[in-house]
Amino acid sequence: MMTKHKHPIHNNHFFILSGGPGVGKTTVLTALQKDGRTCIREAAREIIRYQQSQSGDALPWKDKEQYKKRMLYKSVKDYEEASDQKQRISFFDRGIPDTLAYARLEGLAISDDLRFYSQHYRSNSTVFIFPPWQKIYRKDSERKQSFGEVIATHKMMKQVYRACGYQPVLVPKTTTVKRCNFILNYIAKLDISYST
Repeated sequence: MMTKHKHPIHNNHFFILSGGPGVGKTTVLTALQKDGRTCIREAAREIIRYQQSQSGDALPWKDKEQYKKRMLYKSVKDYEEASDQKQRISFFDRGIPDTLAYARLEGLAISDDLRFYSQHYRSNSTVFIFPPWQKIYRKDSERKQSFGEVIATHKMMKQVYRACGYQPVLVPKTTTVKRCNFILNYIAKLDISYST
C-alpha cells in the first residue's frame, strides 16, 4: 500500500533522466555514480529481470497491465526512499511520469494512483531527455522494441512530461563524458531549493 500525502511533495534536488529505450541513459547514470553522485536505477529493468527469473508474466511483452502497476509501485518506493536523503542532488533513471507515458503509449487504463503520483511526487522541473540515437541502439533480452518504437516513446515522454508541468531539456548525442558534463553544467546554473 502506497502512502498518499495530501499536499504535493516537491524534491527540487531530484533530477530525472528519461527518453526511449537504448538511448544512453543508463550509461550516463553509471558514469555519474562512479563520480560519486547519488543515482537511482531504473525500475523497469529490475522488474523485467525479476519476472524473467521467476517465469512471471508482469512483462511489457506479456501482461502489460501488471507490468505498469509494478513499475508505478517501484518508482514511488524509490522516490520515497530517496526523499530521506535531504539536500543531496539525486539522479533518477526515469521518473514516475514515465509510467504514465508508458500507459498512454500502450493504451492502458490511467488509474487514479498513476495520476496522483505523477502530479504529487514532484522532481525538479528540468527533465533531461535523451533523444533516439540509432547508432547506439541495441536490442537485448530485456529490450525488444524496434527503433520506430524508440522514436514513438521519445515523443510520448516529452508530451507527458510537459503535460505534468516539467521542462524537457534534450541531452546532446555525444560522448558519455560530454553528456555528463552537459547535465552537471546545466544543473550548476539552476537555483536549487532543497525544501520538500
